[in-house]
Amino acid sequence: MQEKALLLTADYPSADDHRAERLLEFFGVRYLKRRATEFAPPENEFAEGYRLVCSAQAFARVMGDLQNSRNSNVLTRQIHSVFLYSNGDPVAVANAISQLSGVTTSIRRGAGSVTQWHIANDPDGMCGAMRDLRIQPSANYLRSGDFFHTDGGSLTPLIAGEDKAAFLKVSCNGLPVFVSSERLIDIDAELTTFNFDIRDHFFSAVPVVSYIRWAFPRSSWHAPDTSASLIIDDPLLKPTHGFVDFQELLSLMKRHKFSTNIAFIPWNWRRSAPEVVRLFRENPEHFSLSVHGCDHTRAEFGSPSRLRLYWKAQQALQRMNRHESITGICHDPVMVFPQGIFSEAAMSALKRTDLIASVNNDITSADQHPRAITISDVWDIAVMRYTFPLFTRRYPWEGIENFAFDSLLGKPAIAVIHHDFCSDHCARLVNFIEQLNALPCAPTWRNLGEVIRRSCRQREDLEGAVDMEMYGTELRIENRSGRPKRFLIRRRECEPSAIQRICTDAQEIAWRQTDGRIDFEIELNPGENQVIKVKFHDLAGKERNGDNLPYRFKTMLRRYLCEMRDNYVAPLRCRFAGSR
Repeated sequence: MQEKALLLTADYPSADDHRAERLLEFFGVRYLKRRATEFAPPENEFAEGYRLVCSAQAFARVMGDLQNSRNSNVLTRQIHSVFLYSNGDPVAVANAISQLSGVTTSIRRGAGSVTQWHIANDPDGMCGAMRDLRIQPSANYLRSGDFFHTDGGSLTPLIAGEDKAAFLKVSCNGLPVFVSSERLIDIDAELTTFNFDIRDHFFSAVPVVSYIRWAFPRSSWHAPDTSASLIIDDPLLKPTHGFVDFQELLSLMKRHKFSTNIAFIPWNWRRSAPEVVRLFRENPEHFSLSVHGCDHTRAEFGSPSRLRLYWKAQQALQRMNRHESITGICHDPVMVFPQGIFSEAAMSALKRTDLIASVNNDITSADQHPRAITISDVWDIAVMRYTFPLFTRRYPWEGIENFAFDSLLGKPAIAVIHHDFCSDHCARLVNFIEQLNALPCAPTWRNLGEVIRRSCRQREDLEGAVDMEMYGTELRIENRSGRPKRFLIRRRECEPSAIQRICTDAQEIAWRQTDGRIDFEIELNPGENQVIKVKFHDLAGKERNGDNLPYRFKTMLRRYLCEMRDNYVAPLRCRFAGSR
């Protein structure tokens, strides 16, 4: 059955109507767009009813038809549900609710003393991974927002704080109507922070995303599942590094069901302790390694020299391969940037190596004039604005609500800590892991490489094939159905001439380029899975190979001083702080 939206607008569509349209497009929802004055349900077009999306002002034009007893039975069969948003006129929103429910409702500016908001554990699954969370939005946001004040009755608050609400469910002749008090988020706006924080956009983002996820479960873009990985930056593979005790960490991972990826500095490739190597080899489901720069010097991958960075990335991979040959520990071909610094040249260079993606906290490059990154760029599974995919990661202190919202969007849960987050014998870490695992849509913990390979979004097309969007340069696809399945795969690519081939381990795949992307397809038998790889040509050109002696000496000095800081200075400071 086809899921489709009907976007109703005023005679002259507003900026809010455009935002609604962009949100539907972002999530891949098929929709019709009509003026409210031309409202008439398309007869027999949708077997299960269409989803009506519009502002409260536009809805006022058609409300009479819904409430008219002669039309209500027909319309409620043809309409699956309604989502209403504000276009800046709170009176119109309050009037719509009052007329639909018969409950006196008003909207007032500011949340007053209410700081904590609760998302209802809706039995129908509305709000997805965010159900039952308690969230404290930013203070400025609470002061400027519009909130419902109601007398209760037939209204069901889905997001509420004490006597105020921001997202309501109303029943109109059996038809579910969802109403947001706030204007819709503008996903084309430039992001001005280092990453998206749902606490700054809670009321404008959560209701509409929750509704789209609930109302279009099959036909909108969604992730097959949610993967998770915890990254610890920098540690050597020694029994302890700073506050990280690898044996203790393994015990906690087994007890609390999570896995850890060590962002490993390739410069340390000859320095791993045999007992820790054995620990990693015997527990690959819990421990993994990724590539953390090369020498981990200051702004190592922030340079504008593409050829120099290409050589540096190749050197890093050579060192990781040597480490693998002497320890037997495989590494995930994923770059974690030192200090979070990268340039556009670095992204272009990494694309031509065997790395499959990059992971970073900051989404803005270190170039003198960095390109603008929008909210929609960061809401995507990975930031594809650069020539190489960038997956975002978060610190636990950013709040479980941000990880839950990422899950609602379909993004993987990639968390990052440094050794000092384990200074309390990992009590804070365990508390965070338990919160993440307790979400209604609990993630599956995997090594970082597998998180990247399984990160995609998909939807069923009208003929039963699976439309799929690929992000990393490797993608694992599975046919979980009981019959052969065709997968139509797309990947954004601004430089298709750089592609050498697309293949699986068994075959090469024909592909074509279309409008800034590449398209190809593959058919899998029931239960079959394949890893698809996009291989690029090596980067042509000459660059000085090797670092001079002063650079190598400074690198060595930096590495040993950093280890002294982590292993001696940081624990000493912690002891002094605890004795006060």
